[in-house]
Amino acid sequence: MTQEYGATVSGGRTFFRVRAPRAEALWLCLFEGDSEQRLAMVRDGEDWVFETADDLTGSLYGYRADGAWSPEQGLWFGVSKLLVDPYAVTLDRRFVQHPDLARFGVDTAPIVPRALVPEPLPAVELVPPLFAPGDLIYEINVRGFTVLHPDVPAALRGTIAALAHPSVIAHLKKLHVGAVELMPIVAWIDERHLPPLSLSNAWGYNPVAMMALDPGLCPGGVDELRRTVAVLHAAGIGVILDLVFNHTGESDVHGGVLSLRGLDNYAYAHAPDGTLINDTGCGNTLDFANPYVRRLTRDALRHFVKSCGIDGFRFDLATILARGPAFASDAPIFGEIAADRILADRVMIAEPWDCGPGGYQLGAFPKDWLEWNDRFRDDVRRFWRGDGGIGDVVTRIAGSSDLFGPGTRTVNFLAAHDGFTLADTVSYTARHNEANGEDNRDGHSESFSWNCGVEGPADDPAIRARRDADVRAMLATLFASTGTILLTAGDEFGRSQLGNNNAYAQDNAIGWVDWERRDVALENYVADLAARRSAQQARFFAFPQDGDWQDAEGHPMTAAQWENSATATVRYCGPDFALSLSRDDRTVAWDVKS
Repeated sequence: MTQEYGATVSGGRTFFRVRAPRAEALWLCLFEGDSEQRLAMVRDGEDWVFETADDLTGSLYGYRADGAWSPEQGLWFGVSKLLVDPYAVTLDRRFVQHPDLARFGVDTAPIVPRALVPEPLPAVELVPPLFAPGDLIYEINVRGFTVLHPDVPAALRGTIAALAHPSVIAHLKKLHVGAVELMPIVAWIDERHLPPLSLSNAWGYNPVAMMALDPGLCPGGVDELRRTVAVLHAAGIGVILDLVFNHTGESDVHGGVLSLRGLDNYAYAHAPDGTLINDTGCGNTLDFANPYVRRLTRDALRHFVKSCGIDGFRFDLATILARGPAFASDAPIFGEIAADRILADRVMIAEPWDCGPGGYQLGAFPKDWLEWNDRFRDDVRRFWRGDGGIGDVVTRIAGSSDLFGPGTRTVNFLAAHDGFTLADTVSYTARHNEANGEDNRDGHSESFSWNCGVEGPADDPAIRARRDADVRAMLATLFASTGTILLTAGDEFGRSQLGNNNAYAQDNAIGWVDWERRDVALENYVADLAARRSAQQARFFAFPQDGDWQDAEGHPMTAAQWENSATATVRYCGPDFALSLSRDDRTVAWDVKS
């Protein structure tokens, strides 16, 4: 019997292994058209296995588990529920939200995707990641970025294959992108409240199958991702996947039974009274104190590296990875990744917070992990808004050593998928999320934004000029900063979401990148910043310490000036590097001497 989870083909035989320690019986379900064949699996410790002398490559399959249906005890077994293999790598259709997924005794085979027995693929040649700390990461929502792209063939728009189009590559090269960071591309399901509102999840942060590429984004499966990565690599651009291992789309106790819930619900974290812990705000939390959850995570990462050559990973709500249930900076998952020969050299990036107690852990991740730095975003916005201190923004520009110590562990960003776009940051004082159907209650309530005098679009040339100056000043601050920097697709040419700061459910013009109406002058300005930074790359690994900070008159900065939020101008003068920052003039300038 194979020791690998999932479906594997070897020597003309096919092996299946799935973990379901509390199930009383398990069936492998093979599908051909509308016909289903159920084959009893054999218990092997906490696992169930099946072996056949046939090569079932390409066959459709799922599982059904028998046992108690007792949600109050954390048990959701029932042969009526078709279950997706947690190790599936290809699905025949997308997940669809439906009330029957949670109803006892109702057969869900008509609405649940089937997995395909995968064809063995040769592993890609493993080479060191192309991306290096200090480079520019470009965050992309694959569908939203490409669905309106005029140069991409219509058949490719909205898919991963579109990222390999020459026009897309040319744009990335123009910006000197070190790596694209793809928002979730594995198979996800809409949240329950969205279909009645005629909305759908456009971001993908609600996964069910952690290794299976979403059939809508990647209809060509693993081979499509593999070929796209190869094209990006040939252009010198790395690929980072944004993955969600903090929860699954099975949601709270009222959610559907799709995979883990029907096989081993105790893969989710539970409180002592048996209730689901919800440190994610999504209804459930994967339990990283459970060795199986950690193995599933590592195996998913290994799959994407070995099969597609992925350079690294960004972990959504990454504090969950180190909970057991409290956060621990020496949590087992960190050592296991570091000791894995496939994963040890990959780029690991944490979103260092979650929604649970003690969930904000910025600066607490391993020393070889990068971390999203929301303090950079907030301090830079507040400074240019006019109420932030010069000391705070300079600390962020210099690498946030107060949080990370020396080096480049910080990932500096001005805006990301979650929150206002950069253009909306200077155009709206408050969120405008009415289109989300939640009475404008969702999304961040404080975005440190401003509107320059008018809420939303403005015709006044003075207001438009002030907004443009503010955006350019913030972008120059980002590109002058020490550490890795991140730019969200479209912010380089003024993309707006009409004030929606939580556009996860807007798979429409609100959330799509409008290529035809982009601000080309701003795009060229960003390209110039990127070119200068790229040419001076070595400077951005650590802020120089052999210069002096001066005020507008050229005098050494005093402690009082650093602490006074009215201080608007500062200059750094060193033998190899000079920087000036003026809020009054809306300017940032830097020079690296060779």
